[in-house]
Amino acid sequence: MTNVDVHQHLWTPSLVTALRARREPPYLDGWTLYLHGEPPYDLPPADHDVVRRAELAATDGLGLALVSLSAPIGVEWLPAPEARPLLDAYHEGAAALPEPFGAWAAACVRDVDAKATAEDLDRGFVGLQLPADALVDAAGYARCAPLLDLLEERNLPLFVHPGPAAAAGGDGPGWWPAMVPYVQQMHAAWFAFRAYGRPRHPRLRVCFALLAGLAPLHGERFAARGDGTARPDRDVFVETSSYGPRAVDSVVRALGVDSVVQGSDRPYAEPPQHPGFGLGGAAAYAFRIANPRRLLTGKE
Repeated sequence: MTNVDVHQHLWTPSLVTALRARREPPYLDGWTLYLHGEPPYDLPPADHDVVRRAELAATDGLGLALVSLSAPIGVEWLPAPEARPLLDAYHEGAAALPEPFGAWAAACVRDVDAKATAEDLDRGFVGLQLPADALVDAAGYARCAPLLDLLEERNLPLFVHPGPAAAAGGDGPGWWPAMVPYVQQMHAAWFAFRAYGRPRHPRLRVCFALLAGLAPLHGERFAARGDGTARPDRDVFVETSSYGPRAVDSVVRALGVDSVVQGSDRPYAEPPQHPGFGLGGAAAYAFRIANPRRLLTGKE
């Protein structure tokens, strides 16, 4: 396997068309995105130009760039009759992307339909992305269990990504969702997986976006106040999007080098200047090649 970025977003023409056909959030008016509880957001069209993005991936030295549906826009939480056309449009466009792109499938979490998700996975998706706010408690894991059972049956991984989050007070600074609700969701999802996910899904491989909101750094507190252990789970990974050497180094100290995979969140963040985050060539190989291979295939 070549260099892998497990976390990118690329809105294909089919998804853009489906979002423009709506009149209630989430929807697009031209290239302006409207969401519940957030101010309108203008998307640069060049960010979603497939040819340009393929060139950027080549510049980054990537052999595989995995795109996913932007979970914060809330498609997965829509009622099935509204979610399905958007999910179909996303899967249609993502499945047709050229090399070096691959993609995570997406699923409705309000009205779970494992049969529909199985059919989506049949199109060659590497695994399934679910919004973190769907997996923060026992009820969420009970609701999503058919989807997670499906992944275990097929030996495919789960990618946990922040879900919808409004700005502070509905009119707070634009950076608020990324810095507060997204991080809180990932923190909760990390510990919810330990409490509810792993006991029911012992063979599931899972990757948490944005270093799981730095939840792994609370391992010492968990050892003292939780179940008394802080041993890393070899089938649990975190990806690096938006973080730099200090955070990555700290997480490696908490989990070990084998738990970290490269993710950029492009186009919303840039890939790291130094793939090893200052930890050397062996770390770069682990983050970009060895660990993604184990995440995606289960093989060393």
